[in-house]
Amino acid sequence: MKKILNGLGITEIEEATDGIQAVDMYAKFMPDVVFMDIVMPKKTGVDALRDIISLNSGARVVMASSVGTQSNLKDAIENGAYDFIQKPLTEEGIVKILEKIKS
Repeated sequence: MKKILNGLGITEIEEATDGIQAVDMYAKFMPDVVFMDIVMPKKTGVDALRDIISLNSGARVVMASSVGTQSNLKDAIENGAYDFIQKPLTEEGIVKILEKIKS
């Protein structure tokens, strides 16, 4: 993800290692967009999403999902996810989401 974003000229990137850190970092940096995995240690992506939305109802959180976690996407969308992206991540998929956010 970071390599793709850097290749697109996006250099201000923060990375969290778990769901708890993701929420803490969101509160600290208030980024324009969050790409977050559905499956994360310490706090699931959906639980972290709920916490982020409680901090900012307008947060744009894009959930990343692999084939085995697609059933969780409905829950994520119902809890405020802006969009989702299927793994493996591609530059094309990330560009589409970033263009959607800009429009």
